[in-house]
Amino acid sequence: MELMEFQKFKEDFINADTNKKIEMYISTEGLTQYQYKELLKEFPYNEIDKLEKALA
Repeated sequence: MELMEFQKFKEDFINADTNKKIEMYISTEGLTQYQYKELLKEFPYNEIDKLEKALA
């Protein structure tokens, strides 16, 4: 995903609730490894188990 597009996506991700963040994280295509890591930094740590279950 190009930088400007990712910046907008990341802003939307930050403002989303946890369920929407999970949906965005697992359904978006074209992200780089770096971009996935950037999104993880914005994911609520105490709810990371929900993301792990969705990825399984």
